[in-house]
Order: sequence, then structure tokens, then C-alpha cells
Amino acid sequence: MSNPRTASIAAPDVQAQRPALHVSLSRVGVTGVEKVIRIRQDGVEQLFSAQIECFVDLGPMQKGAHMSRFEEVVNEAIGAVILGEATFKAETLAQHVAERVRDRQGARRAEVTIAARYPEHKPAPVSGIATQEIYTLYGSAVASERGTRRLVGVAAQGMTACPCAQQLIAGGSRERLAADGFTDDEIERIFEHVPVATHNQRGLGTLHIGCTEECEDEIEARTLLDIVESSMSSEIYELMKRSDEAAVVEKAHRRPRFVEDCVREMIGGVVERFPALADAAFVSARQENLETIHQHNVVAERFGMLGEVRRELATGEHSATHVSRRAWLDGALG
Repeated sequence: MSNPRTASIAAPDVQAQRPALHVSLSRVGVTGVEKVIRIRQDGVEQLFSAQIECFVDLGPMQKGAHMSRFEEVVNEAIGAVILGEATFKAETLAQHVAERVRDRQGARRAEVTIAARYPEHKPAPVSGIATQEIYTLYGSAVASERGTRRLVGVAAQGMTACPCAQQLIAGGSRERLAADGFTDDEIERIFEHVPVATHNQRGLGTLHIGCTEECEDEIEARTLLDIVESSMSSEIYELMKRSDEAAVVEKAHRRPRFVEDCVREMIGGVVERFPALADAAFVSARQENLETIHQHNVVAERFGMLGEVRRELATGEHSATHVSRRAWLDGALG
């Protein structure tokens, strides 16, 4: 006779029961899932630190989602997809997790976002000394009956030099040089050879590109990083010799840019570097500068359909709509 204390009791599936109030929920899931992913690139294994969020919509007749299934699906997708890939693509992992989560949870819609920290090696501008830079790579996916909509993004740091303060300094310098007997031609020659001082900021640029369900284009993270870094006054490097420091500072002061300039440069870079992307693709550019002469930071951003920004660049007319990231991702539902 079985011991009543040790007998197996079939537990009810509480999550599948009906809730007291029959109201659907937009997003139910897990956040803060941390994984160290081992990936093979060119025959070499490398570790990546990733944070993952998984959500599903919940129907009005289902009490709750099965939370343990999120973790199961993430582990399965990492083993089945990433370890066999030649290159790491966060949006690829997000797509496979979203599709598996949607199927496993029986949901109408599933959404997954991944943020991974990873290194890139690049030489310093003058000395050529090798330096390792850490970037953030983003991948998002929304899976629905219509298909899967993907979003890939990067975040990188750089340096900006303020154009306004530089013009103020240049104006005062011109007056002092003229008062000291320098001619206008001589003053112009001086400014051609000597960068004018201004205050600087360390900036954080973030760029996302989204592909619709029908899109098969590959968006390389390296290309996005090039666009972000080149949008600022100068790139920055973790390790530099004196010659590199001088080159970075001079480059920044010869390319002064506002936070708004950086965003526009990113948008222009996307249009130029991805001419084959459909107008229905999504683009989002954001720049935040850490001010040095103020206690506040400054931010600028532009988001919308790629067709919107293409028309603005071609006509100069203000677009009536700026489709947000949330609206674009939700477009997967039709």
C-alpha cells in the first residue's frame, strides 16, 4: 500500500485555467535572463554575455503563461542555433527563441529581445597599436501567424566637439588677432592650420534597423558600428599612444557636431549603405551626449519607416508621421 505522504499527486495546470476577469494581456514573460553563450567564429570559440527578455500575449481565457517554458526554449535555441552558426547574430537567436516560445506557449504573438556585450579589435589611428573595444549588440524579434519581424541594433561610444562654443572661441580669437595687426588672409591661414578650442562630450550612439517578415537582407553589425562611430566628431579608443591622442582630439575639433548632427549622419549613413532595403524597413537613430560644461545630458533621436526618411532626404519636406519602434514591431500583427 502506497504511503499517502509520498504518493504522486497530479497537479492541476493552474496557468491554463480561466482567470476571474476575462481580459487579454499585451505582454507576459520574463526579463533579466542572463546567459553566457559560446560561439565559434572562424574556427575559434568565443564567449559572449547576453541578457534576454521573452514575452507572449495572453488570451482572455488563459490565467497565466508557463514561465518555466521560457527558460527551456532559450536553452534549446542557444544549443540548436547559435553553437552551429559561423557568426553571431543576435536577431537570429531572437527569431528562433520567439518562434519556439510562441509555439510552446500556444500564443498568438511572441516577442524576444537580446542585448549582448561583445568585443571588436581595431588599431589606434596613428600608432596602429591593437585595442579591444566593447560594444553592445541588440536583436529583437516578433513572431506571429504572419511571420517573424526582426530588429538588429548596436550601441557605440564616441566623442563630439561643440560647434557653438567653437564659433564663439573663433570669434574672440579673430578679434584679438586683428587687433594685433594680422590681416584677414593671415587669420584664415592660422585657422586652417590650428584647430579652434571648444568643449567636448563623450557620446553614446544607438542605431537599429528592422526587417519585415518578407525581408531576407542580412544586416551586418560591423556596418552599423561604422555608421554610428563615423557619425560623431571622432571615434575613441581604450588604448592610445600620445600620437593617437593628438590625432583623435584634432579630428574631433575639425569635425564639430551637435547631438542632432550625429543622428542625421546616422540616418544618412543607413540610406547610403543599405540602398536595397525596402521602404517598409524600420530605422531608429539615437544620440546621447554627456555634457562637460553642464550638469545635464542632451539627447536627439529619429525613428520611422525607411521610406519616410528617404522621402525627407529627397524633398526636404517634413514627414507627417514618425512610426515608433513599438508601432513597427506591432505591425507584425497586420
